[in-house]
Amino acid sequence: MPRSQRRIPAFRPALGLLCLALGGLCGGAMARDLTIGAANPVGSLDPHIANTTSNFALTAHLFDTLVQRDAKLALRPGLAESWRAVSDRVWEFRLRRGVTWHDGRPFTAEDVAFTIARVPTIPTGGGFSYAVRPIRQVEVVDDHTLRLHTDTPSPLLPNDFANVQIIARHAAEGAQAEHFNSGRAAIGTGPYRFAAFRPGQGAQFTRNEAYWGGTEPWTRVDYRFLANDGARSAAILAGDVDVIDQVPANDLARLRREPKLRISETPGVRVIYLQPDFSRQGTVPTVTDNQGRPLEKNPFLDRRVREALDLAIDRQALAARVMEGTAIPTAQWLPEGAASHNPAVRPLPADTATAKRLLAEAGFPEGFRLTLSTPNDRYPGDAKTAQAVAQFWTRIGVRTEVEALPWATYVTRGRNQDFAFRLGGWGSPTGEASYLLRNVVGTYDREKGWGSANFSRYANPELDALTERAIGTLDDAAREALLREAVALEARERGILPLFLLQNAWATRQGLTYAARADEQTLASAVRPAP
Repeated sequence: MPRSQRRIPAFRPALGLLCLALGGLCGGAMARDLTIGAANPVGSLDPHIANTTSNFALTAHLFDTLVQRDAKLALRPGLAESWRAVSDRVWEFRLRRGVTWHDGRPFTAEDVAFTIARVPTIPTGGGFSYAVRPIRQVEVVDDHTLRLHTDTPSPLLPNDFANVQIIARHAAEGAQAEHFNSGRAAIGTGPYRFAAFRPGQGAQFTRNEAYWGGTEPWTRVDYRFLANDGARSAAILAGDVDVIDQVPANDLARLRREPKLRISETPGVRVIYLQPDFSRQGTVPTVTDNQGRPLEKNPFLDRRVREALDLAIDRQALAARVMEGTAIPTAQWLPEGAASHNPAVRPLPADTATAKRLLAEAGFPEGFRLTLSTPNDRYPGDAKTAQAVAQFWTRIGVRTEVEALPWATYVTRGRNQDFAFRLGGWGSPTGEASYLLRNVVGTYDREKGWGSANFSRYANPELDALTERAIGTLDDAAREALLREAVALEARERGILPLFLLQNAWATRQGLTYAARADEQTLASAVRPAP
């Protein structure tokens, strides 16, 4: 809520002096509200309905995971105090004792078993099935111990379970998305309780005084969705919000100079990429010859065409000019220093001559026409990036128009394979390559839980087999080598065309700090009063 509407008692300064006199003993009890302005609107509080960073961050105020990640993506205990591999196909999780749901009922292993069973039943697919599909049996040993039996060795299972939020069986059995949105099923173990939710507009939370992780400093959190870049910057400058995420690149320098604000930054693990349609052998919508006649065959199935389009792109210019220095050019999806990053896979300089030659070899000496589709309100610089790419492609004879759409429309049409070429973004909070390999370029297989974000229906059996082998390899060094090999194979085949990795930035008002996160999640629990 705006500061002018906040319920701050008139005697608060006096209370503050009293607390100081008492050695700060009552500081944690003081009522303090926090208002967040987040860039990406969320339509549901169901934590399993959509595997997106914005959905996960919002519902993380209510729900916990068995395994948590810190700001640098390192694993740490969550609802599970510990985990161990009993054998190469059995993981044992020992659950934290004394944890209660927001309604006071105890958290037990039965709730975890219920969550695992629910995840693959989400009508939309959800996007978390990849994490639970390897499990063939959930063995509840006792209220605080469970063993997960897998069909194959699954050394990454604890990492994957850092993405699956646990829900209460007694509150969510039979629940649909609307029951979470109303609060009926939104009963978690997290640091905050449900107060209100308006899809696409925002949510309000109140502090969970019984939180197992310790009491948060914020009595109430107002989590607003401010999709417009200018509106977010204006809100933090006016003092209407305490924190904003996705600080607009064109405002970053100005906000850095503002003495009443702080900027928190960190390199991110979200790649912005392009992907062509692979779902059709024949005519692709909006792809035509230069006279506007539909092409009889899908040109993107020819690797030479994909390579030509890739070589036409000047990634350095995208990062420096379009993104104004807030992005890092890349040919893969993880930054240097991350697990699975392959140092041999580097972005190539733009090469217009070679791109034109490859198009001619593929049978398009005069090029062709296509439409590049992009969201215009999802990722920093998304529509501007698409416009720049269209100019690069037009220079090699592939005359490109841009279709920029609101995210809600874009994601629905994307699932239906409506686009000839699309701009997407994917964050890898697991900090290793298999997360994208399984979800974005893995062959779509709902039963298996792969390809949840493979809207273009790319399929590469060799890459799938290599990914399967990697994620089933128990030895860390051997698995790392296989994942690097998979990164190199994807780069050669160009199932996606990575453009750049985003730099994550938050702005907070003076007096607050934000623990900048590589996974770009915006959480009230990452905001603290400045020391």
